[in-house]
Amino acid sequence: MVFQVEISETLQRIVSIEAESENAAYLAVKNMYRNEEIVLADSDYIDTEIEIFKE
Repeated sequence: MVFQVEISETLQRIVSIEAESENAAYLAVKNMYRNEEIVLADSDYIDTEIEIFKE
């Protein structure tokens, strides 16, 4: 038998940023992440989930 098993890891980091609004802060951090100015690493590890897919 062959099973499809998904492994998901969660990485998380809180970033402090000065901005004029929540939206501006969100966009600034999103752009920093896209431009690889913020790179999550193994030290940001939170959790692992393993799930078997059923047909």
